[in-house]
Amino acid sequence: MNAVDLITGGCGFIGRQLAQSIIATGRRVRVLDCGDPRGLPAGVEYRRGSILDDAALSAALVGIERVYHLAGDPHLWAADRRALARVNAHGTERLLAAAPPVARIVHCSSEAVLFTGSGTDAQVRDDDLPPLDRMAGPYTRSKWLAEQAAFAAARAGGNVVIASPTVPIGPDDWNMTPPAAMLALFVTGHTPFFLDCTLNLVDVRDVAEGLRLVGEKGVAGQRYVLGGETVHLRQLLSRLERITGRPMPSIALPGSLAMAVAIVAEWVADHISHRSPMAVREGVRLALRSTALDDGRARRELGYAPRPIDEALVLAVAWLTGKSVPRAEVAATARSTGFAS
Repeated sequence: MNAVDLITGGCGFIGRQLAQSIIATGRRVRVLDCGDPRGLPAGVEYRRGSILDDAALSAALVGIERVYHLAGDPHLWAADRRALARVNAHGTERLLAAAPPVARIVHCSSEAVLFTGSGTDAQVRDDDLPPLDRMAGPYTRSKWLAEQAAFAAARAGGNVVIASPTVPIGPDDWNMTPPAAMLALFVTGHTPFFLDCTLNLVDVRDVAEGLRLVGEKGVAGQRYVLGGETVHLRQLLSRLERITGRPMPSIALPGSLAMAVAIVAEWVADHISHRSPMAVREGVRLALRSTALDDGRARRELGYAPRPIDEALVLAVAWLTGKSVPRAEVAATARSTGFAS
């Protein structure tokens, strides 16, 4: 019988691509998720359940050799801020405690915990990690605590390795994670403003391949940044304008004004609309702290080789705008609208 890998949160944007990547190697995949299983590759064993449900988690872990822990809340705002810690931090602790001792665990973290806010232009390395009190808000605090649990398990002898994707893009992000929400805000013309910042964009398919490589080759106790191409948001907007033929925001907000807008938007979301706001304070802080990240360890040790993000960006925009773009047109558009300004 083929080896079985478990993906927690496998119905998500990255999880579906990871399932496809693993299946292509001949291994079997089991998914534990309380979300919609549409889009999962044929042959995936789907288990409906939450990592916070001890019975469902224990049952899903039976017979597993590798665990790819992707389950979590990726959003920067929640009506109940405590939910972020319950899912991202405590959920990770429960998984680590319940996993078979022989299982390899790949903990999927986030680039967001790595931004130091030091004001320098130096690349952030895999080993850099600011203290908890430097985290930008509830989401990054929850991911920081989850990382610490993973590192502690590795120090105690567990076969645990950490992967930190940057900003994944591509089509079919049905949960509208922050990268998709950002692109949607611009391509639908819902804002005339932008906050210029540094982004590292990566094709979601390459994140999936990178996670699989971390599972196969990563060294326990290490972190591997899974990045792609570093661009400034101003450059990205220029690129989106060429892809869509629509004018993009041209007014760059200073950080102080962006923070004021976020404070008001969050207050309205918290007390009136109870819907995700257009801007959040944590997002503004992360944008102001953002810098380039060094993914050299993944490239050197794992053979991680992300492709240019042109095609993923074209496909993401087509999906967000409801267009059906033939494959040949995708390739031609990607070639003609590179990041060179």
